[in-house]
Amino acid sequence: MANPEMAPRADSDRVVAQSLSSEARPGPRDVAAWATAARQGDAGAFERLHQAFAPMVHGLLLARLPLYEVDDVMQDVFVAAFRQIKTLREPAAFGGWLAAIARQRAADFFRRSHRTEPLDAASSATMAADEQLAAKLDARVVLSHIRQLPEAYAETLMLRLAEGMTGPEIAAATGMTPDSARVNLHRGLKLLRERLGISVHQSDDSSA
Repeated sequence: MANPEMAPRADSDRVVAQSLSSEARPGPRDVAAWATAARQGDAGAFERLHQAFAPMVHGLLLARLPLYEVDDVMQDVFVAAFRQIKTLREPAAFGGWLAAIARQRAADFFRRSHRTEPLDAASSATMAADEQLAAKLDARVVLSHIRQLPEAYAETLMLRLAEGMTGPEIAAATGMTPDSARVNLHRGLKLLRERLGISVHQSDDSSA
């Protein structure tokens, strides 16, 4: 088992909407079992948690940080989780606990740096999860607009569009309810389309 501090780095230069894995995502029982074992010092169990939750952490950070900082902060998040795993009270809540660490690390970054990223440098990636958006607009523009949405919408949209996660997968990973994930995705996508000047009718026409 690799040391978490040497864990595989996410490649932020990848195509953002690339499918992450053909394998089924783990269920709540798997997560709880791995987290329980990790609390007892099982490094292999923590590696499985790392593999399962890396897309979620990457998406949460991508919604907040300059692209060139995401990989380093993502490493910090998993190192912190590995060191603090014994403080996790409820193994089944690992996803929400990890998401809180990711959000805190992103906030720490801005407290340290006091800098923001220019919108025109937001990303060089392309988006294919929403083909209509990707076909009409440069992904850098889309990413910059997502980051300007309310935080709850930005997070869920980034997990859906950038990490390829479904609504139920987002809910399971982050600890939110399925209804909340569905509503955030629906409202977030509606706001994003409005910002980009794309109507539902246009979307329907383009997919015909």
